[in-house]
Amino acid sequence: MALRKKALRPTARWGALTLALCAAGSLRAQAPRPVAFIAENYDVSATLDTIRQSLTATAKVDFKALEVSGNVRVELHPNLEVQTVKSPDGKSLNFERDHQNPLFLMVTVPSPVGAGGHLSLTFTYTGLLANEENSPVPGVRAAVINHDFAYLLLASRWFPLTDYPSNRYTGTFRLNVPAAFAVAGTGKAAAPTPSPGKNPIDGDRIIYTFECKNAAPNGTFVAGNLQLNPQQAEGVSVAVYAPRSASANSGDFAASVARSMTVFSDMFGALPDPAMSVIQIPDGTLREFAGPGVLLLSQRAWDPKLNDRTIARLVASQWWGNEVLPASPSDVWISDGLARYSEALYAEQNAGREAGLKAVDEFAVGALMFEDAAPIAQAARLAPYSADYRSVVMNKGAMIFHMVRAQMGDVAFKSLLHDFYTKYEGKSARIDDFAAMAQQHAQASVRKGDAPPELRGFFTQWLNSTGIPEFTLDYVVYRTPKGFRISGKIKQPLDTFRMPVELRIDTEGNAELKTVDVIGSESDFTVETFGRPKPGGIRIDPNNLILKASTNLRARAAVARGEELAEQGRYYDAVVQYQRALSIQPNRPLANFRMGEAFFYQKNYQASANAFREALQTVPEPAEKWTEVWSHIYLGKIFDLLAQRERAVNEYSKARQTNDNTGGAQQVAEGFLKKAYTEGEKTAVAPGAGGTATPAAPAAIPPPSEGNRPVLKKRTDPAQFLP
Repeated sequence: MALRKKALRPTARWGALTLALCAAGSLRAQAPRPVAFIAENYDVSATLDTIRQSLTATAKVDFKALEVSGNVRVELHPNLEVQTVKSPDGKSLNFERDHQNPLFLMVTVPSPVGAGGHLSLTFTYTGLLANEENSPVPGVRAAVINHDFAYLLLASRWFPLTDYPSNRYTGTFRLNVPAAFAVAGTGKAAAPTPSPGKNPIDGDRIIYTFECKNAAPNGTFVAGNLQLNPQQAEGVSVAVYAPRSASANSGDFAASVARSMTVFSDMFGALPDPAMSVIQIPDGTLREFAGPGVLLLSQRAWDPKLNDRTIARLVASQWWGNEVLPASPSDVWISDGLARYSEALYAEQNAGREAGLKAVDEFAVGALMFEDAAPIAQAARLAPYSADYRSVVMNKGAMIFHMVRAQMGDVAFKSLLHDFYTKYEGKSARIDDFAAMAQQHAQASVRKGDAPPELRGFFTQWLNSTGIPEFTLDYVVYRTPKGFRISGKIKQPLDTFRMPVELRIDTEGNAELKTVDVIGSESDFTVETFGRPKPGGIRIDPNNLILKASTNLRARAAVARGEELAEQGRYYDAVVQYQRALSIQPNRPLANFRMGEAFFYQKNYQASANAFREALQTVPEPAEKWTEVWSHIYLGKIFDLLAQRERAVNEYSKARQTNDNTGGAQQVAEGFLKKAYTEGEKTAVAPGAGGTATPAAPAAIPPPSEGNRPVLKKRTDPAQFLP
């Protein structure tokens, strides 16, 4: 039976939430149980009932036994009630849901199957898929069917899966949908066939059939008002599926996909099938998702120019996440972490070194958000797509690849990625597989007489432990016959830390770069320079080759946590994070601006105005200069709401005088100069700040009373995938 959530009285919610969190933590800490059977092929026929918001399906699954067993365990969305499970001869078999985790369904077969043996079972099931209730991805609508659209992401387990996310399989998927719907997804689509409806209310139907002949994590589909826009760019076939009103930029999507395909094909090796489909998915679920040959972007992210880097990461997921799969939920660093770092590789190749370093800076901020949630090698403890998962696996994971690259050198690192893909294409890999190959490449590429980098200890330190160093420096400068000697100590809080750390020494002549082997919490060093060091002219890790904490990064991480809470409508909690950022770095304009924004949507207009005034008191960093123009716009909106039109016009005029058009600010200000802002009025603003929009600050979920509020993305945003 599908589980149902009971409504809780307000006084009981906190206690129930505490118990739920404890239970979830306990379950996450358990090691994944080994599977006895893996699915090799599917034949799925599913009917999507958009009136009743339900799915009814039959799935024939061909299994292979990995060990002698008479119990088949599959993963199936808890809302989907299994009616029968039958053997090939049509006999009904016993089955039951796991009492501790209803995601799992256990089927008992009459006699054990030997290792290497095969078994076919047919499942019939039905259930509601209306919202995120009981979703296998906590808090995320991973599968939804409603009147206007439907989507079935693989992560929802809408058909019986084994060993997610590591299994690959072939299959045929038949989706019966309303005649007005089009369907796009994984596999090669045959011509749709009409099907009569069961009654006049249901109306005419149509069946879409998808053949998935390549063994991969197939089974992601979107249905609705989609129009196919076939495109060709740089020899790459790109099919863009979107409503007619959103299809004008199909060529730009194809160009973005083709650029990424070209960069990654040269860097990693060619994909077996380079054809791609870009599909618009409705808002209310993940901001983006990738499956074999398909790239899903939500309506709020449907802009190929602002999301060029996001598209690059989804394309990279075709290598790291579809062709090379993690061997277990604890090995997702080699898929999600490497796909995230591929954004920086793409940005560097496409727009230059500074663009790549900007991406790395965002990874560092994202890593600091929830770094201590778990070590990367224990990613199975984290809920996929959650904030801590993104922080640990994706952002910190990307930074570790960046640090490996810095220690190995560009040539050896890119050779490593190419060889790793070549060896594990079409297979699953473990973290240890990548670490072993990295050590081999590092040793093979070192110059004669030089010592190879110590990667074994590096991987142990960064993948199996939490903690990020925060460096401080004490030193004294002495004059010598040949120049100057600098003696000092590098300090940081991690007792087990060991890495080579660069020092940049600005002198009265040319700047000099020195490397110090930092071991433990305090390391002595002595370096010689020819020129006299300038006062305060010594910087630790000037090229940001190491993931490290600092006042600036910790403040930005707190702001990012607040932004994420605000996107969920949790404005009170968001304000707490913005205040924390201000306690770390007082008077930071971005923190004050975001706090003003949160108060505005709480309708606390006095507090909001105070925060925006504070934001205007300090000169912002160049990347956050847009807070000035938008502070004036928000102040104008506040005065309009308070019926103080003259003061509102004054603020809009000041916004115009900044000449800053971030997020379409000039057009918005001009519009409000002509017509006063009213509560509930929509302000359609493209996320801006110039350059590509990263996955860090997904478009906001609008407050009920406000409509679509403007979403202003700063240049260094760490979060992503918000539902």
